[in-house]
Amino acid sequence: MARDKHFSPSDRPSTPHRRARHNDHAYAQDDYRPAKKPSTKPKGPSFRLHKLLAEAGYGSRRDMEKLVQSGRVTVNGEVAHQGLQVNAEDRIKVDGRAIRLNFEQELPQVLLYHKPEGEIVSQDDPEGRVSVFDKLPKLRKGKWISIGRLDINTSGLLIFTTSGALANYFMHPRYEVEREYAVRIFGELTETQLSQLTEGIELDDGPAAFDRIYKQGGEGANNWYQVMLKEGRNREVRRLFEAFDLQVSRLMRVRFGPVSLPSRVRRGKMLKMEQKEVVKLLEWAGMAVPHGPLKQMSPREKLKATSVFSPKVRKQRKSILDREPVEQADPYAKRKPKPKSQVKPNKRKRPIKRRIHGGEDDVKRSGN
Repeated sequence: MARDKHFSPSDRPSTPHRRARHNDHAYAQDDYRPAKKPSTKPKGPSFRLHKLLAEAGYGSRRDMEKLVQSGRVTVNGEVAHQGLQVNAEDRIKVDGRAIRLNFEQELPQVLLYHKPEGEIVSQDDPEGRVSVFDKLPKLRKGKWISIGRLDINTSGLLIFTTSGALANYFMHPRYEVEREYAVRIFGELTETQLSQLTEGIELDDGPAAFDRIYKQGGEGANNWYQVMLKEGRNREVRRLFEAFDLQVSRLMRVRFGPVSLPSRVRRGKMLKMEQKEVVKLLEWAGMAVPHGPLKQMSPREKLKATSVFSPKVRKQRKSILDREPVEQADPYAKRKPKPKSQVKPNKRKRPIKRRIHGGEDDVKRSGN
């Protein structure tokens, strides 16, 4: 009986009495076994679903909101709803197909473009005119967002970025980011007109004014002016001069906020902003800078990143909202046989006859 006190569940009982005690001991161990604790591992940051879809390049945020509302997006097997927060552990599908989204913060890309006249800043144009979006370099993930617009007859600095928050900071009226233009007009402004342009003029869509305006000289009837304002309404600069019956013959944006158009970026050329400059731009906007060291680049990559280049026209990727939803095929449904006209005949390849050297014929010819 003394041995029974130190009975081990791993020992095999040899008698029915010991076998019963062995089973009772095993059940007792199961009763006192501690329950598994729920996982306390942090799930990581969560983001809005439509924002992640837009940053992945599937379309604009507005299009992704419509896509979620249409019921074509599922998260963990359930239909997603507007404003849903997701993290890296969620399984996201669009039209039944799994997609991968980036949940780690990365340093956004910023591109400077010297836009010439004759190009529009729009991704959809029924007239089929040349668009600046047709020339942007291809991205592996995300999409280019235009910071502000320039009309077809205006040239100068146009900024593109992959960060929607940075673009919103530049464009939102409450932040009052300053724009600077070089304007050439037919005629000359009087001192009274100069003061009126800074005090304010009533336009069709409300009062408007320049924060500052300076004369930069000119020849003959053409005069250059440097103007600065903190809003970007449609054709606002042109309409302010047209209020005095002065026609603008050339309009060029030379600065937007802290970003100025580099002199080496000629008309129609592009330049990618360096990582250190992007970090300074995020700090200026009061935005969080991604943690971790900057990406290490080879000398060749550094040279390519800091050199001016000519854009190439390419085909833009359409929004996923424009594609027709794909119906999920039933895996248990029988496949229809293909018609005989589509069935390819099975052509067997003829075996290649190869001569083996060193055989009887070769031995006889050699005289051995």
